[in-house]
Amino acid sequence: MARFRTWVSIAAAGALSASLAGCSSTGGKRAEDARKAASAQGGGAVSTPRWTVAMITHSGDGDTFWDIVQNGAQQAADKDNIKFLYSHDDEGQQQAQLVDAAVDKGVDGIVVTLAKPDAMKSAVARAVRAGIPVITVNSGAEKSKEFGALTHVGQDETIAGEAVGDELNRRGRKTALCVLHEQGNVGHEQRCAGVKKTFDGTVRNIYVEGTDMSAVQSSIGAKLQADPSVDAVVTLGAPYADTAVKARQDAGSKAEIDTFDLNAKVAASLKDGTLGFAVDQQPYLQGYEAVDLLWLYRYNADTLGGGRPVLTGPQIITKDQAAELESYADRGTR
Repeated sequence: MARFRTWVSIAAAGALSASLAGCSSTGGKRAEDARKAASAQGGGAVSTPRWTVAMITHSGDGDTFWDIVQNGAQQAADKDNIKFLYSHDDEGQQQAQLVDAAVDKGVDGIVVTLAKPDAMKSAVARAVRAGIPVITVNSGAEKSKEFGALTHVGQDETIAGEAVGDELNRRGRKTALCVLHEQGNVGHEQRCAGVKKTFDGTVRNIYVEGTDMSAVQSSIGAKLQADPSVDAVVTLGAPYADTAVKARQDAGSKAEIDTFDLNAKVAASLKDGTLGFAVDQQPYLQGYEAVDLLWLYRYNADTLGGGRPVLTGPQIITKDQAAELESYADRGTR
């Protein structure tokens, strides 16, 4: 398998084994077949009790990134004989209420994102006081330990942004738009700040209403028309990359479109050259490892990370690697 340019090491033995399975042409199929067999038999591959794990995220409706996270979490749950419950809300207070509801149900573990940590602090604290182990995932690494979580699984958003700045430099770009689609999301701010830190050119942030793709397209298109010097657009989520491509066409711009995160459409667009590069944080691995780590904690009081996040990225994915990842993206695991 071609070597990916990576800015951090993957800091978990379990993550490594999962990654190796995914990189093998047969390993991924064996894992998928084993999962389906376990599901068909109504149980997992372990003999531990039927524990219940709730995952509560800040996802809005229709975000394909979270479909991939759920795929990973569900497959780990199937293997571990865990009942998996998923809920989401992109408003911090509503997400906190979903955590409170999971606590009231007496679940055996909680996976939660901290995109808006101030809104989540009391709900996570309540779960910890109730003796429910909590793992944070994807966003909120800086607050995870403070809030009492066992560990955090995800990428360092600032480092990911810095990796984008480095890649833009390598490509000779001079002026970039960083498109923030969810106001108040601290991880998004960190990504754009990271780009600014390492990029030798100019970075301009643009805030859009991520739940309205037509408005996103219009906003990006207007910026590109107003400033022909923009030669790169960086979107912070895979669904927005295609919208940025349409905005570029509307504006008659030649700016390169790059994005955080990977899905089937992004993989295909990288392959045909429509997109320049993508930053993969391996959402499948985030979901899988979060659930698996809760099982390990319940079963054997195991923890990973040693007080530091378990990193799943970033990896810069270009046209050279897109073809070999496309089949994984098509099945919803990359």
